[in-house]
Amino acid sequence: MSKKNRLTFFIFLALVLGVALGYYLNVQTFSTYNEQIAKADNRVKELDAQILKIQDTTAVSYAVLKTEKKATEKSRHETEVIREKKLEPLTLLSDIFLRLIKMIVAPLVFSTLVVGVAKVGDVKAVGRIGGKTMLWFLSASLLSLVLGLIMVNIFKPGLAMNLPLPPSNIDTGIHKVALSLKEFISHIVPKSMAEAMATNEILQIVVFSLFFGVATAAIGEKGKIIISFFDAVAHVILKVTGYVMNFAPFAVFGAMGAIVAKQGLSVLSTYALFIGEFYSTMLLLWIILIAIGFMILKSRVFNLMSRMKEPVILAFSTASSEAAYPKTMLQLERFGCKDKIVSFVLPLGYSFNLDGSMLYMTFASLFIAQSYGIHLSFEQQITMLLILMLTSKGIAGVPRASLVVIAGTIATFNIPEAGLALLIGIDPLLDMGRSATNVIGNSLATAVVSKWEGDLTEPLD
Repeated sequence: MSKKNRLTFFIFLALVLGVALGYYLNVQTFSTYNEQIAKADNRVKELDAQILKIQDTTAVSYAVLKTEKKATEKSRHETEVIREKKLEPLTLLSDIFLRLIKMIVAPLVFSTLVVGVAKVGDVKAVGRIGGKTMLWFLSASLLSLVLGLIMVNIFKPGLAMNLPLPPSNIDTGIHKVALSLKEFISHIVPKSMAEAMATNEILQIVVFSLFFGVATAAIGEKGKIIISFFDAVAHVILKVTGYVMNFAPFAVFGAMGAIVAKQGLSVLSTYALFIGEFYSTMLLLWIILIAIGFMILKSRVFNLMSRMKEPVILAFSTASSEAAYPKTMLQLERFGCKDKIVSFVLPLGYSFNLDGSMLYMTFASLFIAQSYGIHLSFEQQITMLLILMLTSKGIAGVPRASLVVIAGTIATFNIPEAGLALLIGIDPLLDMGRSATNVIGNSLATAVVSKWEGDLTEPLD
């Protein structure tokens, strides 16, 4: 078994063992905590219903109910803290791995992009590649959003929920962002490269790298020293990546063990319809993207997908596209994409081409509307699609980014934000599929742009 296949095997084995351990822990230990949390949730709902019936907020019964609700929420929170504490040995494994990956990503993007842009040479060539890249990104994003819109209208997964409209003051714990065009554009431009590197703001690093790379090419002979230096740095970082990737199976084991221990397999049965319909829609998106890739790359698209097995499994298991970034980059170069194209397209894709997240946004937003029996006209749905197209760009670094964007968008259409509570429990399960799809989308984008540029060579192995 080759080294590449051995790592893939261990990651898959860790995935299976993690699920098995998680299920055992859920049944043996965590079911008690989960039952207590579920009871507390039901009691809070009952108390909310009773509180809403009381017109006089100065009444003694109102104060009693409020006090009981506060005590129940406090008890629930304490139980959650104990549960999380017991999961720490498992979550620590995935946390360490993701921190190691974050340690690598910023210097890897900077060094490879500077070398890539400097090798491309002039601003015209950079602009040409950038134009082709953005054309693919915008087309793929639109395709993902439209597919999500069509399929959620066909499946109508929310109708089965049949929920009453909730009180408007319920806190979901997710703070929405209303990112204006001015804020988005100003956020792209870094005020400090050190700050952008420290916070892993990929888009800001890309902007600085573009300036630095173009300037390096412009100074001619002296620039070759810089190119050689950053080329060496990139190779060192890729070597570090190799060391870090050896820890991946442990991270996958910990991540899967923790999520199944906490959520249990019952979460799959409760939301089986929604999860099944969402994943089948995602599979359809994969088929469409690969079919488009086949039209451009011909049969080589299957070789590309074969190479992406490991990055996809890694992204799926850790629910992080970022975790798969170094491996995706390496496989694309081995596939035959020039490093200058890979180092340019891939980092941009992590901000502009999150196909899985795009699909989820329209699917989830309309699922919440359907759950409350809110009908949105065709015009409103198209408006929502266009708003999501804009607000979703450049928020890759935001925790639970998709939920944050959805929170900011559904409020515009008077859809209750409390509906996000329907998704919070299963969001980690859905995030796994989104992350894997993002890897597929970005690898195809890089290969297609390489082909368009006439820079796709024969595979290295």
